[in-house]
Amino acid sequence: MLDQIYRKAILTVAERPQVEKLARERMWPLAERFVAGETIETALKAVKQLEADGIAGNLDLLGEFIDSPAKCTEFADNVIKLIDAAHEAGITPYVSLKLSSVGQAKEEGGEDLGLKNARRIIGKAKGYGGFVCLDMEDHPRVDITLQQFRTLVGEFGNAHVGTVLQAYLYRSLQDRESLDDLKPNIRMVKGAYLEPETVAYPDKADVDQNYRRLVYGHLKAGNYTNVATHDETIIDDVKRFVLAHGIAKDQFEFQMLYGIRRDLQKALAQEGYRVRVYLPYGRDWYAYFSRRIAETPRNAMFVARGMFKG
Repeated sequence: MLDQIYRKAILTVAERPQVEKLARERMWPLAERFVAGETIETALKAVKQLEADGIAGNLDLLGEFIDSPAKCTEFADNVIKLIDAAHEAGITPYVSLKLSSVGQAKEEGGEDLGLKNARRIIGKAKGYGGFVCLDMEDHPRVDITLQQFRTLVGEFGNAHVGTVLQAYLYRSLQDRESLDDLKPNIRMVKGAYLEPETVAYPDKADVDQNYRRLVYGHLKAGNYTNVATHDETIIDDVKRFVLAHGIAKDQFEFQMLYGIRRDLQKALAQEGYRVRVYLPYGRDWYAYFSRRIAETPRNAMFVARGMFKG
């Protein structure tokens, strides 16, 4: 419950226009810890640095809840440019995509614009042997995202498109089971949005337990599983689980965030586990950065010290 109160307090403050203005003026040097620059070039450089340590990258052009259909299509065009640039740099494209940023639930020519743009993006990535993960957003968008995910897997296959489930939502276990027929590639996360107790567990212990259920259930079903956490207790539990159940290391990977626990990322890679780091980049970094601050008091203290220094 205290974790929920802390997250709510931070995110509520972050939504205030005066706080965002101050943050954009003062916080970029601090945000760079969590964001791989503002350009494609800085993002690809960060991927190359990770690959030198045997760690893969998951690129994400930041931007969400874009209102204009024209801006949504422009955003999709920029993701396609990212995919082309990654291929040209010798990187197999792996990107995350928020469907809200490319027009989800906006109609164009009788078709959902988000689905139309996602098809263009996934088609481009598939042409290079790449992958697109459809990020999950706040709970009102879960149904439409899962529906569109099902459609896109049917068109492009589970080797080229995946999605995300959030352990703090009560519904996620049922959602996971409902997708089993697709043999889907799913990233399991705890969840970072501010959600009401009517839809999400308020207590960290319950979220952690549900996280284990999601990961174990997906692994036992024979599906490729992305274990996205920095929680070393859970990581060790997953190691024991796969060993006890004879699950091969090529059926799962550990995923972590850029700028957090690079030492742990390297250690896991050296132990022979697949490791991938989520690398967000772009000028629209404030909302993402706010959620990182809200995750732990330690992150908030890091930012507070930087903002009011000198």
